[in-house]
Amino acid sequence: MTRFYNARGNIYAVVSPAFLRARGIALPDSAAQAASTRTLWAASAIDSECAWGSTPHPAGAKAHRCDGLLVGPFQAAPPYDLLIVNTDGSLAERSGNGLTIFAQALTDQGLMTAAAELRVHHDQSDTLSPVATRVEPAVHEDVAGFWLALGLPAFGPSAVGAQGVGPAELSHVSELAAIDPQWANSQFVRVGNPHCVTLVEQLSALPDNLQMQQPALFERLQAIAFAPPAGSGQPCVAGVNLQWAARQPGNRVVARVFERGEGPTASSGTSASAVACAAWRAGWVQSGEVAVVMPGGTAPVRLHAQADTLLSVSLFGTARLQA
Repeated sequence: MTRFYNARGNIYAVVSPAFLRARGIALPDSAAQAASTRTLWAASAIDSECAWGSTPHPAGAKAHRCDGLLVGPFQAAPPYDLLIVNTDGSLAERSGNGLTIFAQALTDQGLMTAAAELRVHHDQSDTLSPVATRVEPAVHEDVAGFWLALGLPAFGPSAVGAQGVGPAELSHVSELAAIDPQWANSQFVRVGNPHCVTLVEQLSALPDNLQMQQPALFERLQAIAFAPPAGSGQPCVAGVNLQWAARQPGNRVVARVFERGEGPTASSGTSASAVACAAWRAGWVQSGEVAVVMPGGTAPVRLHAQADTLLSVSLFGTARLQA
C-alpha cells in the first residue's frame, strides 16, 4: 500500500516496487534500470499514487496530494536503493525531507534499526548516479529523527552547470532580477542536487508561497527552475532548485523554496542545507548549527568548517505518518 509521510510540511508518498508492479506499472527489477527508463513508467506512477483520486481536493491545494513519490526499497537489507519521483515525472538526485521520510518508513517496517546508507538513483546527466547518503537515527532537542550526512558541498556556476551568469562569487541571474530587482545576488550550491540561493537584505523581499502558486509568478519561476521542456534550461540545462534567504540574529536564516520539478513547497531539506551553506559562504552565519526557518518548520543544519573551508554539511530531520 501507499503511505504518506510529512516532514516539516513536505509530504511524500512511499511505495514499494512490488506494489507498483501489482498496480500494472512496468517498473524494472533494479533501481538503476528503473531510473534509466523512467519515461516509460514515472508519469503513470505519479498519476496512480499522487493524484487526489476520490479524496476531496481542498480549495487552494496543489494539483497533487503530495510533493513527490519515493519508490523503494529495492533490497531487503542495507544499503537501500530508492527513486525520488517529482510530480512532473522527473527524478531528483537527493531530497533531505524525502530521505528523512524514507528512513522513517524503513524504521516503521522494521528494516532500519541503525545507521544505513540510502542510495538515490536518477537520470540526470550532470552528476553521478546513485547519490549515497548516510542516515543515522538520532535525538535532537528531545525529538527523535535522523541526521543525514550530505557530504562536501560545491559552490559556483560550474558546480550546477549554470551558463551566462559570470564567474563572480555572487552570481547575477538576470531571469530572477527581471522578476524582482532585489533578487540580484545568488549563490549556486550543489549538495548532491543543484541549488540557486538568492540572498536578500529584507524579509519583505522573500517571495510568498501563495503568490508563487499563482500562474503569473509560477510560470516565470518554472521557466528558470525546471529543465526543458517544462522550463527554459536557463541558467541550468538540467534545471535548478530555487531558494531565497534573509539573515536573522543567532545563526538563523529565513528561507523560501521553489523546487525543480515541483514548485513552491513548505520546506525542503537539501534546500535548507544549501541555504545554510550559502549563508556561511556570504559570512552571514558561523559554522556549527544553523537554523533555517521555512513555512513548514525549522531545519537544523550542521556545518563543519576548518578556517575558511567548509568540509561537510549534515541535516536533521523528523517525519510522521499522515493519518
